[in-house]
Amino acid sequence: MNVEISPSRVRGAAAAPPSKSYTHRAVLAAGYADGATVRDPLTSADIRATMRAVEAFGGAVEESDDGSLDVEGFAGRPDVPADVVDCANSGTTMRLVTAAAALADGGTVLTGDESLRSRPQGPLLDAIEQLGGSARSTRGNGQAPLVIDGPIAGGTASIPGDVSSQFISALLFAGAVTDEGVEIDLETELKSAPYVDITIELLSAFGVDARRTDAGFAVDGGQSYAPSGGEYAVPGDFSSMSYLLAAGAVAAEDGAAVNVRGAQPSAQGDSAIVGVLEEMGAAIDWDRDAGIISVERSALSGTTVDVGDTPDLLPTIATLGAIADGDTRIENCEHVRFKETDRVSAMAEELGKMGASVTEERDVLTIHGDETDLSGATVEGRKDHRIVMSLAVAGLVAEGPTTIRGAEHVDVSFPNFFETIEELGVDVVRE
Repeated sequence: MNVEISPSRVRGAAAAPPSKSYTHRAVLAAGYADGATVRDPLTSADIRATMRAVEAFGGAVEESDDGSLDVEGFAGRPDVPADVVDCANSGTTMRLVTAAAALADGGTVLTGDESLRSRPQGPLLDAIEQLGGSARSTRGNGQAPLVIDGPIAGGTASIPGDVSSQFISALLFAGAVTDEGVEIDLETELKSAPYVDITIELLSAFGVDARRTDAGFAVDGGQSYAPSGGEYAVPGDFSSMSYLLAAGAVAAEDGAAVNVRGAQPSAQGDSAIVGVLEEMGAAIDWDRDAGIISVERSALSGTTVDVGDTPDLLPTIATLGAIADGDTRIENCEHVRFKETDRVSAMAEELGKMGASVTEERDVLTIHGDETDLSGATVEGRKDHRIVMSLAVAGLVAEGPTTIRGAEHVDVSFPNFFETIEELGVDVVRE
């Protein structure tokens, strides 16, 4: 699907979608349990991949009329899947499920689409080997398809922290139900650390104790997953919220604001978007008790942002930088190249098509706002939901219409994104 965005002014209220990160973890945690109900989940393409994995391991997931997910779990002992587990485009699913597969008494084969089959998995495979399992890439390159044989009993694994925090999360999930527990020694500095904080917070809600250590992280074995009252409610997603907040900051009507609901505080690192907008000069207010963020259109100035812990914010910040005065420098971003696409190059190239002046280095992306006048253009979504939504924000203030190819990929994390921004006043044409 192609979508055309015309220059627009926005106002009104919108609800942030539920958190993708929390929903993935909640569905899998419910699978590790005897069962549980996941309330207010995000139901998207990526989440369905995790739901299928839970079912492949012997669980069952049923969608209720109220949108909740009723999960019958595999009680910490996954079956050997009867077929290949297809993780589609979901990196979170593959990483979390790879460790779960190491608990099964037999072999599991995991694969995904072309993009997912290009993403690094090697450190997690090495960790599973250290814990007594067998884990290999069929092509010998550390990428899917993967073949995992278990069961692991636990132990100590040494792993780099600068490739993907999801490796650590996966090992903590699985380690809780091993006999010995798992200790994780980090070989390098941890990137995207707030995502491990999310994991620890969610595990606690399911009655599982995991913790930081001087060397990295640890989780005791012999634990059981059981949320209080048999259910867990998913908070709003700050990664998805960033596009709505950015839209308000660059395109709100004079004297009006965009109000985003569902912004309850949590361990999500991407809540940092509020501080980034404040640093750039946005008129933004966060009522944490009510879970509402209000933002008005403001004259923005460039800033410097380290995205080591918040990689998913890079596309949003790059777009803001193209609209702000002065330079916006996004640092510590090399790991953002290993997402659904190379998001550093993707934003440099697609914003460049719209007239942005950008300097791309391996670990730094600089957008020169003073040298940029955005004009409507035909841009590629790169099969990446975050690229699509960020370019839609750029289209709100570009001169002339912007056509985004492959816009259907918003289904990964924000399925009703275009309907939501239409309700705020954006001129959207689907082609």
